[in-house]
Amino acid sequence: MSIQCIAVLYGGVTAEREVSLLSGQAVIDGLKALGKEVIAVDLGANMAQQILELNVDLAFIALHGGAGEDGRVQALLDLLNLSYTGSGVMASALALDKVRCKQLWKGIGLPTAEFAMLDNKTDWSAELESLGGHVMVKPVREGSSVGMSQAQSTEELELAYRAATRYDDQVIAEAWLSGDEYSVAILGEEALPVIQLKVDEEFYTYNAKYFSDTTGYLCPAPINAAQEEELRKLALDAFTSIGCRGWGRVDLMLDAAGAPQLLEVNTVPGMTSHSLVPMAAKQAGYEFPQLLERIVKEVRRG
Repeated sequence: MSIQCIAVLYGGVTAEREVSLLSGQAVIDGLKALGKEVIAVDLGANMAQQILELNVDLAFIALHGGAGEDGRVQALLDLLNLSYTGSGVMASALALDKVRCKQLWKGIGLPTAEFAMLDNKTDWSAELESLGGHVMVKPVREGSSVGMSQAQSTEELELAYRAATRYDDQVIAEAWLSGDEYSVAILGEEALPVIQLKVDEEFYTYNAKYFSDTTGYLCPAPINAAQEEELRKLALDAFTSIGCRGWGRVDLMLDAAGAPQLLEVNTVPGMTSHSLVPMAAKQAGYEFPQLLERIVKEVRRG
């Protein structure tokens, strides 16, 4: 496919708009460094009309959360027969929906922490006990750790649930994972070198991900070759199991026994100065513009 002009879709109206603006600008600059003609499209409430008016060869999706990552933008681009980067409609929707993604993984035997849905009728005490007394509470369809908090008492659990409902009417409680946290970037059919995360905060928060200068990223991760291979294979299996393609990132943590547990798949990961995919790609030999070039080459229609 001959790419003459690329529209970078970024911004959006989700809770992750600020990060998307940073990711989008990095992508715009990188594509221009490759000599590409680039149109920057900061999507707003009228995003459908903005997309309908595009006259380009390719859409590079740099939207985080919401319509940009849940399949709706992808569906519109499919209807317009316009090629775009990353995963298609079904995979995007599944990846952003933590519950259905975890249900699928459990169904095919991939490891992921025990969980429960929360609502106003939840027995906070019973649910907390069933999940081991310490949980992470998350909006089902958000990314970047938005709306997440931990709970170790019934009072904290209810407060965490109320906080998460500010971002989504579906909320999940997941059994606490106490081991090390890892992230594996996927490029095409390749799992890139594993990154280990070191954070000063209680977990990998929004601030720790994008703005903190004290968050540590170890790439290559300080693990042996067998562990590296295990995590990369598990990440690639998780990615392909829900139909993802092109590029993305899979996050994992170890449980108390040292076994890896899948957290989630990110179909449009961050591309900021603190982001993990560019870091892993650099370790694999790709500078940022070359990473973008590979992502564009992975594009296929529909």
